[in-house]
Amino acid sequence: METENWLDRTEKLIGKSNIEKLKNSTVVVFGLGGVGSYVVEALARSGIQNLVTVDKDIVDITNINRQLIATHSTIGKSKVDLAKERILDINPDCNIIAIKEFVSKENIAQLLDVKNINYIIDAIDTVSSKLSIIEYAYNNSIKIISCMGTGNKLDASNFEITDINKTSVCPLAKVIRKELRKLNIPKLKVLYSKEEPLKLNSSTPASISFVPSVAGLLIAGEVIRDLIL
Repeated sequence: METENWLDRTEKLIGKSNIEKLKNSTVVVFGLGGVGSYVVEALARSGIQNLVTVDKDIVDITNINRQLIATHSTIGKSKVDLAKERILDINPDCNIIAIKEFVSKENIAQLLDVKNINYIIDAIDTVSSKLSIIEYAYNNSIKIISCMGTGNKLDASNFEITDINKTSVCPLAKVIRKELRKLNIPKLKVLYSKEEPLKLNSSTPASISFVPSVAGLLIAGEVIRDLIL
């Protein structure tokens, strides 16, 4: 299969040396939902050649409204397997490790038994798992960006990338700030929204196609720029 020229337009933008940097970088993405599925796709299309994806879930019909890999034909299938198949169709040379696990403090070291990780992306919802990922990255001096809440929001233009200590409005960011203080972790790069969440009569967060997808693309862009600049 002809693959040598597929990054031609990216190379025109960032240069051959940066293409090589991206090819040699290893990025771990936790969560392949509305945010993470777009993160992985953008990373792969930018030339990241070493990817690790971690997600235990299968596609549910309620995922179709916002998740890149969710269609009627993929319902019931593993998210990491679907993402791997898609990424290899984009770049057959990609080294992608698909891990079907729920991350916890007890298993994160085993899950991340990968050499030379350059970046970790946290795109999951469970607070305990997020904290395990963040603490691991901090203790091992690995760059990380963590996604805060994208549910119950309609205006994707309100996303911002900043330090966790500069966030406001977002309920999830408030919880994470409090827990990081307990762990003596002084800083964390996050993507969060300045939009007030809509107050809805539902225990399940509401969502729409164009909000988490934008969050995922913004995170991917931040990671790519961090790796080459």
